[in-house]
This record gives sequence, C-alpha cells and structure tokens, in this order.
Amino acid sequence: MQFMNSICVFCGSRPGANPVYREKAIRVGHILADKGLKLIYGAGKVGLMGAVADAMLAKNGHVTGVIPQFLVEKEVAHDGLHELIIVNSMHERKQKMAEMADAFLILPGGIGTMEEFFEVFTWGQLGLHQKPIGILNVGSYYDLLIQFLTHSVAQEFMSQQTKDIVFTDTNPETLLRKMRGYKAPHTDRLLNSERI
Repeated sequence: MQFMNSICVFCGSRPGANPVYREKAIRVGHILADKGLKLIYGAGKVGLMGAVADAMLAKNGHVTGVIPQFLVEKEVAHDGLHELIIVNSMHERKQKMAEMADAFLILPGGIGTMEEFFEVFTWGQLGLHQKPIGILNVGSYYDLLIQFLTHSVAQEFMSQQTKDIVFTDTNPETLLRKMRGYKAPHTDRLLNSERI
C-alpha cells in the first residue's frame, strides 16, 4: 500500500477545447481536498492548473505552488495559495515538486505536461523515485498516448513492466485507488528487462 499525503498534479495552463477538461479538473480538486491530500502543482492561476487549485482552495484544501521567477514576472502565479515557492528555473521547479510529492497525477495538458509526465516516468523506471504515476484520461484525451505506450512495448523499446509503472483510468476515485496499491518494481530487474 502506497502512502500518499501529497499529490503533484501536472496539467495544462490552458482550459482546452472540451469543457469536460475543466469540469474534471475541478472534480479532482474537490476529491483531493475531501481526502485531506495536499496539492503540489506549478502555481499557475490560469487554465486547468488554476481550476484544480481554486477547487482545492474552495474546500479548504492545502495548496503549494512551485514556480520559476520569470513566470512570476509574467503575472501568471496564483496569489491565493497556502505556500508559493519561487525557484530559479524550470528544472528546479520539477525537482522541487517531485521531492515534495508522494504521487503524480496527470490531467490533460500540452507539451509542458507531456514533458513533466515523461520525466517522472523515466525517473520511476530508473528507480530515482518509487512513487505512483496516474494518467486521468478525461474525454479520451490520452487515448493516443496510451496507444503509443502500448505500441512502444510491442516494438520492444519498452518492457510491459515499465509500462505498468503508469496507471490510467477515466474515473479519478478509481485512479487514486489504483495508485494507492502501487508497489514499485525492483530497479535492477526492471532495467535488465529493458536491455533484453
């Protein structure tokens, strides 16, 4: 059983084309607050990032934002958070969020969200963390990404064991339950399976 006290949420700084993206982001914020989980995120006040944070705050959930100084200067930082951590770079931002979180939850987003997801996925494969990763597949947004990961296994660029590091679901409560049941694979065995 995986201990989860804080969840790092990666998601878009835009709302996306489908209203269900924002609706589900708000739902996630409410669920995390109801469960007493702390939110760690990129500190934005716009898009899905702002929607999750505002939903948490509306239910008295604890929210910590991590943001580089150059984005603060562009006036995109949320000013109503419990804690705002200002760092020097995007690299430092991701490292800080990863250190503070017990798990990672991926909502719809663009290339920044993809980059954050693949980095923590890679870190999990390498054994740099033993934290669960979940993709919430809202409105079929991540269908093609999930298909790609399956394709990567079929083409033997990734093992099934590595793919299984990541949980996917369309229901946030079900996804969180799956993440709580995560048991990190033995790193040496996992890396050896990648080389076969």
